[in-house]
Amino acid sequence: MQFSAAQIAVLINGKVEGNPDIAVGSFGKIEEATTGQLSFLANPKYEDYLYTTSASIVIVNDSLELKQEVTPSLIRVPDAYSAFATLLTKYQELKTQQLVGIQEPSYVSPSAKLGDGVFIGAFAYIGEKVIIGNQVKIFPQTYIGNNVTIGDNSIIHPGVKIYYDCKIGKQVTIHAGSVIGSDGFGFAPQADGSFKKVPQIGNVVVEDGVEIGSNATIDRATIGSTIIRSGAKLDNLIQVAHNVEVGQNTVIAAQAGVSGSTKIGNNVMIGGQAGIVGHINIADGSKINAQSGVSKSIKQPNTAVTGSPAFDYTSALRSQAVSRNLPEMEKRLKDLEQLVKQLLAERINL
Repeated sequence: MQFSAAQIAVLINGKVEGNPDIAVGSFGKIEEATTGQLSFLANPKYEDYLYTTSASIVIVNDSLELKQEVTPSLIRVPDAYSAFATLLTKYQELKTQQLVGIQEPSYVSPSAKLGDGVFIGAFAYIGEKVIIGNQVKIFPQTYIGNNVTIGDNSIIHPGVKIYYDCKIGKQVTIHAGSVIGSDGFGFAPQADGSFKKVPQIGNVVVEDGVEIGSNATIDRATIGSTIIRSGAKLDNLIQVAHNVEVGQNTVIAAQAGVSGSTKIGNNVMIGGQAGIVGHINIADGSKINAQSGVSKSIKQPNTAVTGSPAFDYTSALRSQAVSRNLPEMEKRLKDLEQLVKQLLAERINL
């Protein structure tokens, strides 16, 4: 499928600089793109490739000032990275819209309700009283448990497991291998030292516009719901425990873990391999650095923390600066001690 520079500019609200009729049929990195491909330039460190690339069209920022003439046609936009993301989203939508129908072998319960334009891949299992919205795409080897609901335009990738009673919103994407609604880690200590399992009878609610990466696990609540609020983005290999709430537009990077009943606010950013203990609150706009261990609530909005146990990011940087100067400080302290000894000796001699 071919698109001209003029057509692409309409999709991303850009302005063509060059030949508006030149067409592309695929995408390429600016340093590797060939004729007939579209690329983009958002990071200034790659600007030199703009003058050597073979790409036919390049999306660039309005603010870019050319150092020399370029071969490709340019499409200028306020934010090249966001515009390119929009274009890729539309391209992906075109590809997935072609998938419609139920492949065999698969199992769809007679009590399940399917919307228009649904795709169910081979070896999928759709349980009793499942409700699937319009244009939902469920890829092969997926398990959808009883009483699950999935909203319009959601995409469930291969091998995803969604346990009973869970609710998935509209335009949600769940990537391969993720498990939604497995039991929370609840065990009651007994007098003899053993542990008695606490039944997990709640569910998981994933609101609209959420994206969940591959091999993530979101546990069902003991009672009530584990909730992922609208617009949140979870990376691969993330653990979200029972009764956790993740706020709107919060992003969590890979290998992070959130313990039970913790409430994470809106627009929070959590770095990779961060660990958050249970039963605490993380204020809106907080930033938690990679590999941080958060052991108490963050009460002040827009606070940045780092370290384990995590504490204020600016204070942590000061501490690191001081620690680098410790050898010099030790030398100065020894010099001062020597000077004090000399002064004391002189005083005694007097």
